[in-house]
Amino acid sequence: MSSFQNQVAIVTGAGSGFGRATAIAFAAAGARVIVSDINDEGGQATVEQIKQGGGEASFVRCNVAEPSEIESLVAQTVALYGRLDIGINNAGIGGKFARLTDQTKHDFDQMMAINVGSVFYGMQSQIRQMLTQPEGGKIVNISSIAGVRGMPMGGPYSAAKHAVLGLTKTAALEYIRQNIRVNAVCPVYTHSGMVQDLIDKAPNMEAKMLRVIPIGRFGQPEEIAQTILWLCSPENGFCNGQAIQMDGGLTAG
Repeated sequence: MSSFQNQVAIVTGAGSGFGRATAIAFAAAGARVIVSDINDEGGQATVEQIKQGGGEASFVRCNVAEPSEIESLVAQTVALYGRLDIGINNAGIGGKFARLTDQTKHDFDQMMAINVGSVFYGMQSQIRQMLTQPEGGKIVNISSIAGVRGMPMGGPYSAAKHAVLGLTKTAALEYIRQNIRVNAVCPVYTHSGMVQDLIDKAPNMEAKMLRVIPIGRFGQPEEIAQTILWLCSPENGFCNGQAIQMDGGLTAG
């Protein structure tokens, strides 16, 4: 395992799912972690798990749909720990499960504000801080397999996750000479509250979801977390602007 000793990481959406798993994994590898979420209870529970494991973490509440709160999140991180080495832009929503013509302006606007705005404004604030540090930094944005292919019944979600990859690749090209690497992870269905919500919305949904994954199972949050750590590791310094597809073989065919 790579060491992240003396490094500082922000993980948004860290109150559950692979946001929580990622925060715990970074702390276990020596990083000081800012756990961020709109869910105070979930975020505090993640901090408690980290501390019980001997790690260091603090909770900062942040609504990632609000640019001012994202700026405050980075400012509070620097006030607490003096720097920012790693930004994991994970917070997001699944949206409404419906055909394109049944999605509303509110559905679309909310998806863009949360799933795209969180990455755009998150990277802005994170990069501005990283530019003040000679060591630069690493950013990983959480997209989805829906960011590299269509998602029937999830048009706004797919559009948002495609946009995340566009932002990732653009930032990767703009800031690599300042030693800031930017990559993305594109998971398929992974055990999380968001996936459970999908399963609960329609009969036989779990079986339908599993049928499209060649490996025959959902991803585990810890598997996504380890990929994120790998992307941020010093041994992986040549990887930049990539979208790593964690999909159990779905896009192989």
